[in-house]
Amino acid sequence: MRVLCAFPEAMPSSNSRPPACLAPVALFLALLLHLSLSSQAGDRRPLPVDRAPGLKEKTLILLDVSTKNPVRTVNENFLSLQLDPSIIHDGWLDFLSSKRLVTLARGLSPAFLRFGGKRTDFLQFQNLRNPAKSRGGPGPDYYLKNYEDDIVRSDVALDKQKGCKIAQHPDVMLELQREKAAQMHLVLLKEQFSNTYSNLILTARSLDKLYNFADCSGLHLIFALNALRRNPNNSWNSSSALSLLKYSASKKYNISWELGNEPNNYRTMHGRAVNGSQLGKDYIQLKSLLQPIRIYSRASLYGPNIGRPRKNVIALLDGFMKVAGSTVDAVTWQHCYIDGRVVKVMDFLKTRLLDTLSDQIRKIQKVVNTYTPGKKIWLEGVVTTSAGGTNNLSDSYAAGFLWLNTLGMLANQGIDVVIRHSFFDHGYNHLVDQNFNPLPYSPWYLCCDLRPLFVSELDVEMEAGILRNFREET
Repeated sequence: MRVLCAFPEAMPSSNSRPPACLAPVALFLALLLHLSLSSQAGDRRPLPVDRAPGLKEKTLILLDVSTKNPVRTVNENFLSLQLDPSIIHDGWLDFLSSKRLVTLARGLSPAFLRFGGKRTDFLQFQNLRNPAKSRGGPGPDYYLKNYEDDIVRSDVALDKQKGCKIAQHPDVMLELQREKAAQMHLVLLKEQFSNTYSNLILTARSLDKLYNFADCSGLHLIFALNALRRNPNNSWNSSSALSLLKYSASKKYNISWELGNEPNNYRTMHGRAVNGSQLGKDYIQLKSLLQPIRIYSRASLYGPNIGRPRKNVIALLDGFMKVAGSTVDAVTWQHCYIDGRVVKVMDFLKTRLLDTLSDQIRKIQKVVNTYTPGKKIWLEGVVTTSAGGTNNLSDSYAAGFLWLNTLGMLANQGIDVVIRHSFFDHGYNHLVDQNFNPLPYSPWYLCCDLRPLFVSELDVEMEAGILRNFREET
């Protein structure tokens, strides 16, 4: 296969279109769900090209890629997604039945959908159908109560194949929701910067909507349970989790499970540390809760979802693997490249920054292979910039370089699954904005919008489901 690329002399701005060569690269990486990467690249031969008047000089490179001998064959769910529990806070969870959102998510299936993030460990389940009515007053759900009936009426149009609730929400309803979300965005950012989070209530109805979205989109739900509910002896208090498990089982929801989010930060967030061996015991306890429940007796369990593998985090992982390495189906960790408060556009092209991920992979693999050689490793919750992202940078084409490099590096080094944070969220790290449009660096944009830039010699006979679903159904 031969690809022709054009590189301008100057670095493009964050909002400019990327060079043409990113299109075939994007196609390769987005289709890692189904294809394997090639191990060899051919020679690069500059080609002469006529320069149009007024245009800067470009260098054309002819790249020959052998696709006969794959280096790795990746999991069909290699590129997966995450939803942060903050969507309960800002109200967007009630719009997951949107036909447009479901269509976009279907374009990325098969994949995992992890429901987890910073607020995982402040999430409590209550088996109540309508909390506002149960309290006898409007309370914090007053806004939801105003249009709850409209949402239900919008959901009557069913997907004939799966019986899914798919909604066409009126524009006025979406506009009201965007206003509410903008106000809540300030609250969520304040919590994030102060590292103090308020409790969240997940009702049975909210869980139904979450599962409806995942199931109708062809995504397998991974639910991260609250690990910060602790007994006086610092063991895990599983009462809320057990209630959620029983309800999910009664609905026959096919869910995999996880416990906690970045346990290395618990001292900062809660004032109570949980070491690796205790966390391992907590996972064994969770496994014992799942086994008597018929539908979850063989459910997958993932963890411990640690943060950047610094010395103290590696020590936590070591203690966890020693106790519960055989309990989890895959070992998980998170990665963030840049501090979102000080990032500049040129940071996204620094090779030193791009290579930090490779070093982290080696550290994780070393610990995992010490206790459970060959155990699958996942990168969960990967983001380009911290602190909710940076407007016009982490949500622009500039972030695409980092993202494409991440996918290629993870696949090449044997990481089984990468979960992108976040599919739809507050801040500037998500893939879909509040108008339900894909952002410039998202898989749909790179693979669909740039497809006309593919040169004739690139093999594009495979028609991606991303294109069919999005163009026919939206």
